[in-house]
Amino acid sequence: MSVESIVSELAASARKAGMELAACSTAEKNEALEKIAEKLLEKASGIKEQNALDLEAARKNGLTDAMIDRLTVDGKTLSAMADGLMEVSRLEDPVGSSDATWIRPNGLAVSRVRIPLGVIGIIYESRPNVTIDAAGLCLKSGNAVILRGGTEAIHSNRALAAVISEALRETAVPEKAVQVVPVTDRNAVNLLLEREDEIDLIIPRGGEGLIRFVAENSRIPVLKHYKGVCHVYVDHPADLAMAKDICFNAKVQRPGVCNAMETLLVHKDAAVSFLPEMGKRFEAAGVEIRGCSRTREILPGAKPAEEDDWHAEYLDLIVAVRVVDRLDSALEHIARYGSQHTEAIVTKDYARAERFLKSVDSSVVLVNASTRFNDGGQLGLGAEMGISTTKLHAFGPMGLRELTTTKFVVRGDGQVRSG
Repeated sequence: MSVESIVSELAASARKAGMELAACSTAEKNEALEKIAEKLLEKASGIKEQNALDLEAARKNGLTDAMIDRLTVDGKTLSAMADGLMEVSRLEDPVGSSDATWIRPNGLAVSRVRIPLGVIGIIYESRPNVTIDAAGLCLKSGNAVILRGGTEAIHSNRALAAVISEALRETAVPEKAVQVVPVTDRNAVNLLLEREDEIDLIIPRGGEGLIRFVAENSRIPVLKHYKGVCHVYVDHPADLAMAKDICFNAKVQRPGVCNAMETLLVHKDAAVSFLPEMGKRFEAAGVEIRGCSRTREILPGAKPAEEDDWHAEYLDLIVAVRVVDRLDSALEHIARYGSQHTEAIVTKDYARAERFLKSVDSSVVLVNASTRFNDGGQLGLGAEMGISTTKLHAFGPMGLRELTTTKFVVRGDGQVRSG
C-alpha cells in the first residue's frame, strides 16, 4: 500500500472513530485507559524486544547518549507509562461539563458545553513514552489521535500501537481512536498536514526545526512553541537569598528543558550584592556565565555576551546575565527577546510584582518562584500534552481541558424568533 493510501485510511478511520469516541461515557474511557495500562505491563517483554531494535540502530547511526536515553524503554519506563495512564483515568473528565448557563428573556436556556476537538495529529521525536502519554490524554478528552513518531522509534511505537489496539478491542472505545503511522517515509508528515477535512488540530513536539516545518507546511491549525527563552528578573528590593535559590533551581535543576531559565536580569541596585555569590553558586555547578559589560565588572570571569545570547535557548549549563537600570528595562528586554513561554520576577514590592504580571506577555508569569513550575503537573492540571505559546486556542500547559473546545446548547419549549 502506498504512503498516500496509508495516510488517507488513517485519517478517514480516525474521523469515524472520533465521532464514536465522543459518545463514550467517562467510565468507558477510564476502562480503556486502565486496560491499556494493564496490557503494557503484560506485554513488557515484547515491547522491550522491539525497543532493543531501535536502540541498536540508534547506536549504529551515532545518536548521542542523551537521545539514546530518551529512546530507551525499560521496566521503569513501562511502569511510569502505566502509572501515567492510571493518573489520567482519575482526572476529572472535561467533556460534557458546562462552562456557563443562562436564561434568555424569552425562556431559552443557553449553555456553553465542553466537547472534544475531534481528531488530533501529533508529530514528535524520539521518546516512545509520548505515544502512550498522548494517547491517554486524547482518549480521556474524547479525541481520536493519529501519532507520528520519529523514525528512530519506529519499532517501539509499532509495538506500543499493537498493545493499545489489543486493549481497545476489549472495551467500548473504538479501536481506531488511537493510531500510529506505521511507516518511516517522511512524506507521511506532509500528507498528514494536508488532511484538513479529517484532522482538526496538529500538535508538534520536538526541536524548533520540526515545529517550524510543521507550522509552515500545515493546512491544519497548529499548537506550538518554538523555544523557551525564559527569564528571571531580580528586582530591587528583593529577598536576595530567595533570589539565589530561585535562580539556581531555574537554571541548574534540569537545564535541558524548555522551562529552564536562559537569561538572568538583575536590577542595578541589587547587582553588587547579588551577583558575586550567585556567580559562585553557578560556577560550582559548572554553569558558564555570559554577561553584559556591567555584569563583567562584577564577575570578571564571565564571558562577554553577544547579541545572539539574548535570543538563545541554551538547554545547557549556560546562562546569559544582564544588569538593568529599572523594571521598565527588564520588561523591554523580555518583550524583545522572550518567547512568550515563562518569566519570573523576584521582588518584595507588591505593586512592582503586579505590574510585571500585567505587562509580561507569556504563557506563565511567576512572582517569587522558579520558572520550572511551568508544568501541567506542578500547576495542578495533572498530565499535560505540552506547553503552547500559541494563544489560539490554548496558552500555557495543555491539560485535558485544553484538548476540548465548547459548543452552545440551547433548550426551548417552542420559541420562534420574531425579529
